[in-house]
Amino acid sequence: MVMSPEVERIPVLRDRAAAARHLARICFKTGPPTLTGVELEWTVHDAADPTRPVDAARLRAALGPYAPTTLDPTSPALLLLRGGAMTVEPGGQLEISTPPHTRFAALIEATRSDAAQATRLLSAAGLTLGQAGIDPYRHPQPVIDTPRYRAMRHAFDRHGPHGRTMMYSTAGLQICLDAGQPDQLPARWRLAHTAGPPLLAAFATADRHAGRPTGWTSARMAAWWRIDPARTAPVWTPAQADRDPVAAWTAYVLAAPLLCVREAGPDWAAPPDVTFADWLDGALHRPPRVDDLEYHVSTLFPPVRPRGYLEIRYLDAQPGTDWILPLAMLSALFSDPDTTSAALDVTAPVADAWHRATRYGLRDVTLARAATGLFDLARGALPRLDLPPSLHQEIDHGLRRRRDAAERSQR
Repeated sequence: MVMSPEVERIPVLRDRAAAARHLARICFKTGPPTLTGVELEWTVHDAADPTRPVDAARLRAALGPYAPTTLDPTSPALLLLRGGAMTVEPGGQLEISTPPHTRFAALIEATRSDAAQATRLLSAAGLTLGQAGIDPYRHPQPVIDTPRYRAMRHAFDRHGPHGRTMMYSTAGLQICLDAGQPDQLPARWRLAHTAGPPLLAAFATADRHAGRPTGWTSARMAAWWRIDPARTAPVWTPAQADRDPVAAWTAYVLAAPLLCVREAGPDWAAPPDVTFADWLDGALHRPPRVDDLEYHVSTLFPPVRPRGYLEIRYLDAQPGTDWILPLAMLSALFSDPDTTSAALDVTAPVADAWHRATRYGLRDVTLARAATGLFDLARGALPRLDLPPSLHQEIDHGLRRRRDAAERSQR
């Protein structure tokens, strides 16, 4: 590959220690926790017939100047009115990323506005947003094809059909929280993981796929777990509860197989089973650069991914505006150290119950009990989010409704 002058100026990583130092700088940026972000993702359907495929041309026409360049290389890729950026995933799923905010109410207002604008664009083209974490109607079908997506499909196909299900049929809700001060990081990192099983269970929406029940409460997460554990398994586990977060993430990144290697041509497929550590040790035709390491990190999909902040990835897409509830819940649980500590106590019995949460959801009594405790803690901490009275009441009512459902599951 002939490199441009800009690429040639990017530093080369000579050894594992250099890679570890760079990961420590970019993946856990500590400081006062002030920002909260959210990314909404949906499957997209024909409004009259949700089983009908929606192709790239129809999406391109619907989104117009807001279409991402992966969908239309000539698009100006305009931001939405409140600053949100649109992306389209390989199966045609639409994602909106609104800029993070320091005020929780401002984040809700901006994200609601961007989601409403996207809904209007699609509605004018006879399209509608899905309401679940996996497509209930259609089998997996590709809509966008790029070198990255081709390499992903090639790598995931080695492990079975689940990669295609994930790529083409699933939709998630991602919540982004600051890592916190250095002394807060271990507890926040731990809670981001231990809260995962009960929150996955409480907010699962993905039990039907391609016209039939799946047997999973969250078939979306079931697909993720079965792709490649080296890039989708949790980084934090109870067996290594006291391990330094930076050290744990560094080991995870270096041990993960390469998903793709960016080249000038259309073929980005990586050699099977070559890890980033192998690349550092000379396994490929050139040494990796800093941007290669950062790109490799973008191909890892654990339920919690450090990106300077903590990106929480285990929640299914929610119907309507229900995405506000898990966003508020997590923000409240992380709003002060005492609440975080109490939440860690509540979640300790289910800290590694990922499979049970994915399969059974709140039918698992231990998970339902932990979810109930988290709802109680979150409602008690809700005043810390400094919400306008009407929004506070709306969120509290929604959390109480979900809490009552979790409590009924225990009977």
